[in-house]
Amino acid sequence: MSTAVTLTCYALLVGAVVPYLLVRARWAHQAPTVAVLAWLGLIVSFVVSAALALNHVVLAEQQHVHSGLLGLLSACGVVAEARAGDMTPAFSDVAALLGPAIIVLLPLGWLLRTARRSRRARQRQLDMLALVGSPAAAYDATIVEHDAPAVYCLPGRACRVVVTRGALDVLSGPQLRAVLAHERAHIEGRHHLFLLVTEAFGRAFPGLPLARHARQQTPLLLEMAADDHALRFHAREELATAMCEVGPGPAPQAAMGAGGPGALIRLRRILTPQARPRRATWVGVVVASVAAPLLPLLFTCGHAV
Repeated sequence: MSTAVTLTCYALLVGAVVPYLLVRARWAHQAPTVAVLAWLGLIVSFVVSAALALNHVVLAEQQHVHSGLLGLLSACGVVAEARAGDMTPAFSDVAALLGPAIIVLLPLGWLLRTARRSRRARQRQLDMLALVGSPAAAYDATIVEHDAPAVYCLPGRACRVVVTRGALDVLSGPQLRAVLAHERAHIEGRHHLFLLVTEAFGRAFPGLPLARHARQQTPLLLEMAADDHALRFHAREELATAMCEVGPGPAPQAAMGAGGPGALIRLRRILTPQARPRRATWVGVVVASVAAPLLPLLFTCGHAV
């Protein structure tokens, strides 16, 4: 039972305490890509630790007999007693796995559902662009005859960057190239996949602080990461001006607009840059993000053996 208590405390720490610390961390906006990795690490850590904790609560007694796969699972406390030479799981073993399986499969199910909805929405937009849009090789984008200035991208396999006629009218050449670089950063970085993960996790565990904050913070951090990519090749003033011009522009469902969430925070960040966190800081965060999901597994197996 001590193992179950430890794993439960770890899940509560990851799901209810650490998110508030990460939201307030100053380095997060200085290294947004690392911060996104940290949120993903917390999500995986919570699922692993919660599933293992529930499993240990269900299993009243454990016999640590190493016998093939079931023996290894028994030693780690995943199934009940594994008898030597017995490779057929008992009904009680399968029943004990139902609870942990639900914790794992619930976010996975929402992930598949969210991905399916997003893919359908993108396909509707692509079908519409085939009718009203015209390709522009000079911009490597699709032009839509619309007066409202807007620039957005449709990620995925059939990715597109869309620019309205209104945006072409108000943006200068350097400003347009800067905002296009921002949108291509979303596509090249597969940022929509990170949004799908946090959206699915938020729907699976709606009352969890980790789910709520990850769902809120990840879109902003991804926009900052795209800003940083654009700033490698374009002036800060150009990108900031372009954001002001096209920020209010509409972006359809399943698209990532140039304005994006937290426009004022991003503008302040672009125009008043801060030093990146020290190498030791972001390396430590990366290592912790990768190690955090492994700790419950290492503790469970190490404690059992």
